Amino acid sequence: MQKILVIQTAFIGDVVLATGLLEKLHKQLPDASIDILVRKGNESLFTNHPFIHTVLIWDKKKSKYRHLLGLIRRIRAIKYDKVINVQRFAATGLITAFSGAKQTIGFDKNPFSFLFTDVIRHIVSDGSHSLHEIERNHELIRSFTDDVPGKPKLYPSSADMETVAQWKKNKYICVAPASVWFTKQFPATQWADLLGQLPLDLMVYMLGAPGDRSLCESIKEISGNANVSNLSGQLNFLQSAALMKDAEMNYVNDSAPMHFASAMNAPVAAVYCSTIPAFGFGPLSDNKYIIEVESSLSCRPCGLHGKAKCPLDHFHCASMIRTEQLLNVLPH
Repeated sequence: MQKILVIQTAFIGDVVLATGLLEKLHKQLPDASIDILVRKGNESLFTNHPFIHTVLIWDKKKSKYRHLLGLIRRIRAIKYDKVINVQRFAATGLITAFSGAKQTIGFDKNPFSFLFTDVIRHIVSDGSHSLHEIERNHELIRSFTDDVPGKPKLYPSSADMETVAQWKKNKYICVAPASVWFTKQFPATQWADLLGQLPLDLMVYMLGAPGDRSLCESIKEISGNANVSNLSGQLNFLQSAALMKDAEMNYVNDSAPMHFASAMNAPVAAVYCSTIPAFGFGPLSDNKYIIEVESSLSCRPCGLHGKAKCPLDHFHCASMIRTEQLLNVLPH
């Protein structure tokens, strides 16, 4: 039986997208034992995951490098056949290079890629050459699987489904208004304007981390919509995904909740402010919509990732998006 380790210790959205590798590996190598290494805090994504044997956890905030050495020792003891590194950072390159695996696979942009047995070119998407992240990731395993990338998928448990069932009794939408980056976050006043114009028979559930609760509460109050419930901090990752699954629509930024929707094949409207879908992180659901400024802006995109503030101090890429654009994608 082959032993395979997938490494993705980046942020939660990146980990969700990497689950496409797990789907493809299990499909092509059903007898393989598959483990995954994630940063502490993301391990709950894989609670009761049907294809994962062990979740290895790297605590990056507490004794980061001492823990790293312990991880390498543990990984070497397992004697993996394949280690697949989705990241391009030095620390995970060290883990891969010193894993003791027969086959070590990673991207050429990893500083330690010269020590890997298989080095894969990492192609960054731009406006003229669009490659989705799941396609980039799939290049790591294409040589021993097939040419079709696996789609990301999450597996909420029956208990997760039961937890959120109380909010599924009427038609509803989910709104995840927060982002780590200012220029990726649709402004609170514009979210509130959307909520204020929704049909009166539609429930609204606001999703986010505990730290997003005040933002969601502010949006709720400004909107004046009595049907809004602030669930920020009340649901774990898989419960949030379970609630998104049956929503009439899920409104999200270019952030992790968009990938939750993709992983549940849930309807999604992704609002893009400073970034663009062509970078390769767009929604993958069958029912998906891109909401972005309708006119061309010479300053957009202003970078591959979000920024702490608009470089030109006007944030037109967000402020020029009309509420009607968001309303128009709601099922009638």
